[in-house]
Amino acid sequence: MTRLFSLSLIATLVLSLLGCGGEQQDELVIYSGRSKALVDPLLEQYEGEVNVEVRYGSDAELLAALQEEGDQSPADVFWANTTGALGNAVNNDLLTELPDELMEQSARFAPTNQRWLPVTTRFRVLAYNSDTVRPEDLPDSVLDLPEHEEFEGRIGWTPAYSSFQDFVTALRVTEGEETARTWLTDMQALNPNSYSSNTPMIQALDAGEIDVGLTNHYYVLRLRYGDAKVDDEGSIDPEASVATHPFQEEDIGNLALVTGAGVLQTSDQSEAAREFLRFLMSDEAQSFAAETLNEYPLRPGAEVPEYMMPVDEALALSPDFDFERLQEMDPTLDLLRDVGAL
Repeated sequence: MTRLFSLSLIATLVLSLLGCGGEQQDELVIYSGRSKALVDPLLEQYEGEVNVEVRYGSDAELLAALQEEGDQSPADVFWANTTGALGNAVNNDLLTELPDELMEQSARFAPTNQRWLPVTTRFRVLAYNSDTVRPEDLPDSVLDLPEHEEFEGRIGWTPAYSSFQDFVTALRVTEGEETARTWLTDMQALNPNSYSSNTPMIQALDAGEIDVGLTNHYYVLRLRYGDAKVDDEGSIDPEASVATHPFQEEDIGNLALVTGAGVLQTSDQSEAAREFLRFLMSDEAQSFAAETLNEYPLRPGAEVPEYMMPVDEALALSPDFDFERLQEMDPTLDLLRDVGAL
């Protein structure tokens, strides 16, 4: 989903949720920025002591709903797609501090404020059509991609999508705004094809409509190795002509993007909420993330399918970065608009 959303949609979401507030809850209410197709199959495996109700929306929609609901919110857990959204929730004092024993399970990405728990991670990659492109011809750094004029009109990106905006934020923070502006401008000169989300872009890549595209690693893996249980767009194709090209180690083009969850300050089921977070770090849930969603688990010692890069190798590719800075989104949106990408 994009970070842009209509006021009418927010109002509808808020009004539908306000009626649930103000009473003692006998169920665990999760506000999930993660999609229904990904979450519902996992919840079938959850055996908590209370019933679970999930309200779905984009991270931004749910944050807006939480702000509108205030102390009357029925939500117990905020489960987000992006660290920027979680940082926003922390800044607005929506989340409680979590115990050390939880935070230690994903220490590499754990925020110093301990207000949310990293659950899984995805990596930015350059995807390519394996029938038309040789991997040895691809750049070592994402910063060099605009130099490849052979991809003019044959490159895809998703400037309105949250993960691309997270990447541009990290690029702007680490390399400076002028470098980010130059990169975006030079990319624009290649006449890239813009897509609303990664799935149609990867399908276009497989169809030979484009040669390369900037995306998250799991979109390619889900196309080739996906699980019909969580595939809500009918896009699984084991013979797909797509592959991923990681950039050199610690290149910003390999940025890790973390999903995570936190317990709401307003929750009257805080212990049940923390128990749900423990479930998200369990062997069962972390294996589901790897084997079904093709995301990287963060529990130490967790394994991934053989077609995925080993966890340690994947983690080593991502640069060191203060992921809490991904909440600095407004300057990124201004920059994307200024160069004409939005």
